[in-house]
Amino acid sequence: MFDKEKVKLGIAPIGWTNDDMPALGGENTFEQCISEMALAGFTGCEVGNKYPKDTKVLKEALDLRGMRIASKWFSSFLATKPYEEVEAEFIKELDYLAAVGADRINVSEQSHSVQGKEELSIFDNKVHFTEEEWAKVCDGLNRLGKVAKDRGFKLCFHHHMGTGIQTIAETERMLDNTDPNLVYLCYDTGHFSFSGEDPVYILKKYPERIGHVHLKDVRAEVVKKATEGRWSFLKSVREGTFTVPGDGNVDFDAVFAELEKMGYEGWLLVEAEQDPAKANPFKYAKMARAYIHEKTGL
Repeated sequence: MFDKEKVKLGIAPIGWTNDDMPALGGENTFEQCISEMALAGFTGCEVGNKYPKDTKVLKEALDLRGMRIASKWFSSFLATKPYEEVEAEFIKELDYLAAVGADRINVSEQSHSVQGKEELSIFDNKVHFTEEEWAKVCDGLNRLGKVAKDRGFKLCFHHHMGTGIQTIAETERMLDNTDPNLVYLCYDTGHFSFSGEDPVYILKKYPERIGHVHLKDVRAEVVKKATEGRWSFLKSVREGTFTVPGDGNVDFDAVFAELEKMGYEGWLLVEAEQDPAKANPFKYAKMARAYIHEKTGL
């Protein structure tokens, strides 16, 4: 069983309001979102597009509900923008996170990404970095990782469908070419599964690099349709590719076993983007919480 003092449970607001498609869940307020998270039994969350920019307002709202911020997404463009420009934006995000007591930041390299482009297939139009771009990305991640570490943060890299670091092979290349003391992985069960990979593989090979965990399930029948239909990422989300743990086909028994074996410490964060008009966020949050308790005792 996991140590309840060292492993914390959170959930992302993306089930209530989608950051890539704000119209999905546009009617759901920030207050409703964090209240339902707390009612479902979670103590942490990540930052969504409706969250207050004023950290004092945000922290007060979370404190009232016994909640805290676990981490926040950061889009890096290390392959296509000057490093100094990326670092300046990165520091702004660290300032925001520090003010609300977080110690993780999730970085996703978005140079040439097609994840937010409705008309482009994540299978046919996915970017493949050049050797020069790989060098810029890995060097930049090391430099950002040092900035983060000096501030008491872990930089956790988020592999993602439709980006240059999506597959197991690409994730391995990134990990093998960055400093293990500066760059960690935001490990996501759903993205590896959607990419047709074994999500347990990375846990076994790089246990010391797991800095943050996103728990999402996939519906195999929808993945099959998405793959055969060469869908975009946004269409895949709307059609129900992702769901909460226990509602799909990911082998979470194996995932939890490896995380426990490595002595993982940090957040287990449910992040399952769906159309809230089809999948009631509060209902699915409660489903996820019950499933995680059943499987882990947390």
